[in-house]
Parts: sequence; structure tokens; C-alpha cells
Amino acid sequence: MKLVRFGAAGHEKPGIVDAQGAIRDLSAHVKDFTGEALAPASMDKLRKVDPASLPLAPTGVRIGAPVGDVRNFIAVGLNYADHAKESGMPIPKEPILFNKLANCIIGPNDDIMMPKGTTKLDWELEIAFVVNRRARYVSEADAPSYIAGYTICNDVSARDWQIERSGGQWMKGKCMQDSGPLGPWLVTPDEVGDPQSLDMFLDVGGTRMQKGNTKTMIFGCHYLMHYITQFMMLEAGDVVTTGTPPGVALGQKPTPTFLKVGDVMHLNIQKLGEQKSRIVEFKM
Repeated sequence: MKLVRFGAAGHEKPGIVDAQGAIRDLSAHVKDFTGEALAPASMDKLRKVDPASLPLAPTGVRIGAPVGDVRNFIAVGLNYADHAKESGMPIPKEPILFNKLANCIIGPNDDIMMPKGTTKLDWELEIAFVVNRRARYVSEADAPSYIAGYTICNDVSARDWQIERSGGQWMKGKCMQDSGPLGPWLVTPDEVGDPQSLDMFLDVGGTRMQKGNTKTMIFGCHYLMHYITQFMMLEAGDVVTTGTPPGVALGQKPTPTFLKVGDVMHLNIQKLGEQKSRIVEFKM
């Protein structure tokens, strides 16, 4: 299934994408894609619903993040060897974890406000997964059964705050307003197949900046589900974004070209859809 949330920000409805690519309204069957609604039993009930029996969403409706009321938004750093190299950092021996704030999350095509005070705003194309139930001390073999689905994340990063003003950690450069576009869909594992074999790319202003495949991740999605739950408990609806391939602005030599107002980013991951976000002026 390709699950989606549509409508005005803060008032999204749950939907499903039918075989023709149209969004159908699932409101009669589930209140929202949050918490327990993502549990395996709930997903099994939705699989029995015929999308053709559902009303169509309005044409041109806004697409929201595919999961709502996120409590924890966990990210993995330097999870592609080439990206670690271009960043001038060693390849990690264990996953590097940090937090983004849940209020970073916006829809896949929403505008991204340029934060006040940064001059080094960067893009990061990533595959993310969403947890379907409480998870702690999960084995790697059992990890797939704890994943509700996969989606696209743009881990928008202020590199000057992340690196030059870090204080020893990265959160300052990772938690700005609008810095976590998710979506368009939450694609269930049965439709994704192997999450470690998906082509991906990111363009800025029509120029290809990132191109890769999830097979080159150092730590795969299933291992990350296992690993993270050895240190913390995850809950249904939590989002884990898993790192970016090479091609970010930070790695450009000799002079990086960071995002500026007016730039449009186009992100695509095979089977997961695409995002298009524009950088706009900051406003309160």
C-alpha cells in the first residue's frame, strides 16, 4: 500500500493511492496514520479495503507528511562511506545517532523557510522508516516486522551551526523549522521489497547533485531498527531517517554552493515517490 495524508497543515486526512495514482479518502476506516493505527493488525484491515470503493480526494490537494503526531524523530549520520569521505570524517564503526525535533516535519512539497542566521543551508536525500509498535531490544531478524513502511526524508541541515557552532553535537544544525520534509507516501514493506536496493537522486534547480542507491548504506534499515532499540525504546509512529549518499553542498570542492532563497529541490527514491520543495524567505 501507498498511504498518504492530505489536506491543510494540521488538518490532514488519511488516504491511499489507488492503482491509477489517484488519492482515495480512508477517513471512514482510520482516523489518521498515527500510533496504533500503524500497528500490523490495523494495516491488515486496510489491505482488505477496495480503494475503488473510496471517495476521491480533491484535485490538487496538499500532501502532508505521511505520518502524524510523531513523538520521536531519530536520524543516522555518515551512513554512506562516500558521504563520510566528502565530509572529511572517518567511516563510523557503529551508527551515529542524533535527534531532529518532531516539529521539523512538513509535507513533501511544502516551502522551506530559510532560517535566520545561517549561510550554509544544505540538502540531504534519505530513506526513512516508520515504526509500527513499541520496539525495544529487537533482533535484526525480527526488525522487518517492526517497520510500518518507508518514505523519503530531506534532512535539511545548517552546516555552519552543525559544525562550526556544534558544541560537540549536531542538533543545532538539524532542528530548524521546516528542516524535515517527509513523504509523499508511506509505502508498506510488502510493496517496497528489499529496502537496500532502491535508486535515489536529488536535483537542485534542475542540476543533479545526489545520485545513489540504498545498497551502499553502511548500516541497512533492518540493522538500524535492531541497533537503535538496544539503546532506547521506540514507539509506534516514530520516524528514523537513515543517512544520505554523497553529493551534498558541504562536500563540494573547492567552494561549496549552499541553498539560497528561490532554489527548488527535487528528490526521488525508487518506489517511494518524489518531493519538490522551494526555499523561501524567513517569516514569523
